[in-house]
Amino acid sequence: MALVDVSAVPQHVAIIMDGNGRWAQQLGRARPLGHREGSLAVRRTVRAARRLGVRALTLYAFSEQNWERPAPEVQALMVLLRDYLVSERGEILDNEIRLRAVGDTERLPPLVRDVLEPLVRESANNQGMTLTLALSYGGREEILTAARALAAEAVAGNLDPEAIDASALEGAMPSLEVGPVDLLIRTGGEMRISNFLLWSAAYAELYFCDTLWPNYSEADLYDAVAEYQKRNRRFGRVEASVTEAQAESKSEPKGESKSESEAEPSTSIRHAQKNAAI
Repeated sequence: MALVDVSAVPQHVAIIMDGNGRWAQQLGRARPLGHREGSLAVRRTVRAARRLGVRALTLYAFSEQNWERPAPEVQALMVLLRDYLVSERGEILDNEIRLRAVGDTERLPPLVRDVLEPLVRESANNQGMTLTLALSYGGREEILTAARALAAEAVAGNLDPEAIDASALEGAMPSLEVGPVDLLIRTGGEMRISNFLLWSAAYAELYFCDTLWPNYSEADLYDAVAEYQKRNRRFGRVEASVTEAQAESKSEPKGESKSESEAEPSTSIRHAQKNAAI
């Protein structure tokens, strides 16, 4: 296991959990077995991230495109998601983890939402790590939904079009509530980000590993963080301004007051956020 500097841990880690199906196929088993083993890797990773001091962990659990998979596989994934939430409820609450979900969660079946929504509400005031599950999520779709919400406000006369800037758009995007991604990890050997957190991960450090998700361990996460700590993050700027940019990315702890536009979003924006995050 790599040694890491606990004083320089990435504040927001996002993971594309890839390789469940290939893991099962290598064993000559059905794909749902890989997903079930992958849920154990989720448990390990959440625990490891919390111990490291990661403030926010976002997991790409189910994409918009995943609905196009065979119906039996989708059903198995929904049952597995429900089972995970039920089994991890105690650990989430006992460790002060705040659970969130982003994406078109209205598409999730009742068997998932009936467990997910109460747990999100019950953990809303927890002060530990924030765990965000991206469910029925697409990065382009999130940006489009936010843009439509702002456009609706402008048409209604509630928002000056000239006031629509990056901050306004970010205020309408639920994934940005926990701040931009510092480290984006993808397992399974593929080198693409698959429409995940496109805005939030604009300046993230990317880390790809060959480990299939069911095999992902605490040591793998430590390796990723150790590599992250070797890099010099410039955020597209010259060296002299890097320190300031890094300070800005860490200067807003959870619970800190936000700008008026973020603290009190207008009706259309709140509606868009409700549909995209619970």
